[in-house]
Amino acid sequence: MKRRFFKFSDAELFCIQRPSASPTPRTLTIYPSILLLTKPPFYRFFQSSPPTAPANRLISTLVGLFVQKLTINNNRGNSNNNNSDIKTEEREDLINKISSLRDELLQNVDMIFQILEETKKKDPSMLTSSSAFLELLKLLLLSSPKVALKVFDWKRTRAENDTRMTAAEYAKGIMIAGRNKNVDLAVELFDEATKKCTKTTSMYNALMSTYSCNGLAGKCESLFLEMKRSVNCRPSVVTYNILVSVSGRLMLVDNMEAIIKEMEDSCISPNLTTYNNLISGYVTAWMWDSMEKTFQMMNAGPVKPDLNTYLLMLRGYAHSGNLEPMELVYELIKEHVNARRLTLITAMICAYCKSSVPERVQKIEALMRLIPEMEYRPWLNVLLIKLYAEEGRLEEMENSINEAFEHKTIVSTISVMQAIVTSYYRCNAVDRLTDFIKRATYAHWRIIRPLYHCKMVMYGTQKRLDEMESVLIEMENCNLPRTKKTFWILYKAYLNCGQWHKVEQIAGLMCKHGYGNPFDSSPL
Repeated sequence: MKRRFFKFSDAELFCIQRPSASPTPRTLTIYPSILLLTKPPFYRFFQSSPPTAPANRLISTLVGLFVQKLTINNNRGNSNNNNSDIKTEEREDLINKISSLRDELLQNVDMIFQILEETKKKDPSMLTSSSAFLELLKLLLLSSPKVALKVFDWKRTRAENDTRMTAAEYAKGIMIAGRNKNVDLAVELFDEATKKCTKTTSMYNALMSTYSCNGLAGKCESLFLEMKRSVNCRPSVVTYNILVSVSGRLMLVDNMEAIIKEMEDSCISPNLTTYNNLISGYVTAWMWDSMEKTFQMMNAGPVKPDLNTYLLMLRGYAHSGNLEPMELVYELIKEHVNARRLTLITAMICAYCKSSVPERVQKIEALMRLIPEMEYRPWLNVLLIKLYAEEGRLEEMENSINEAFEHKTIVSTISVMQAIVTSYYRCNAVDRLTDFIKRATYAHWRIIRPLYHCKMVMYGTQKRLDEMESVLIEMENCNLPRTKKTFWILYKAYLNCGQWHKVEQIAGLMCKHGYGNPFDSSPL
């Protein structure tokens, strides 16, 4: 029989390879039939030659998108329904009625049953018609899973006397129970549905999705194997999408790729959700090359990227520190990101903080303006402290430090404290450093010896020897013993100030502690 689906194996082949720098994925113990596969999946490119360097290819692709002013297709239901037909006036009227009922239910949560009973008397078709009831549950699930569950329970309790529930309604109820984190109810509905209706693939998919959303990967796998043994039900693309999503979240990359190979063997064409779940898995596992190759495959094949694809790629580029394509993708979808995706904005800020690109401070500050003032993130505050310290922006650094003190954020990272010390030293701001040490000690920040050594060096340079010597007492109070470097700082300060008797005392102490004769050696 000739295959009519997306076929991977008859053109120039592409194997997804794991970069050596990425974490080693864990070995999966589930899907025994899948794990017999020893080779990763192969993917077909619909073009005459294999792709060139991924980064260059991505940039040219995105530039093409800008030039052609293509719009992003945010297609959510590509896997199940191809709603290409123009809605009739009758359907439009029904949708409006269902939307009004949805709004009424959400506004009167305490009167759900009364509203449903009244609606049943006025317009029975809205609740007895399976398609209308499913549409109502769909709208409620997007707004309030709890209300959707109450509406489903109302229909379920009246199913014996009224119209019996269909398999599709049970499948939707299982999904609603899963969204409410009620796994036991989802299983109960599945068992009830198998007794009253014929088992369907959508029922299995709904329960698998419930297990997946609630972190029960083992039960999801067991149900999948049961489904494969069933006579009446066969796995669909939705089934495999769930499995790819589960494996991706657990960073089980080998299994995720084996699932794609099984889809090929089962003559099931991957859809947009399949590719997005695959990219999401690679992003989670920090497998940037595989992420890039999958994205390029989508650009070359019949299944084109949508908004969710670009959001995933933006997250991947930000986490990997690949700034050039990150900025190109951001320009393509910036309106959506700026309005709704604060996590992606903070990921981009983090990427700039870890980079050394010119004008990174200006780019970070532009992104910071998109974050509401009430959205305080301690880790971001600490990153900004380090950023301004490295850039030598003392005022901005101290403003971020003050913000951390106000929010009682505790800094325990040595590299951040070292950056702060270096910034104060470069600005020769010993008095500001002294004030910072007092506040940091009171706030239980990580107190490191370089804080005090820096004070001693700057006091010595300014010939403030009494204050320099008082630092030794502060170190003792913080249980920081003197080291060879401490003595060297004292030695150099006394030497530069001509305090020869103290120079000899320090030299004697260094010999006593086994640090050698300072006249014959150098601290370097």
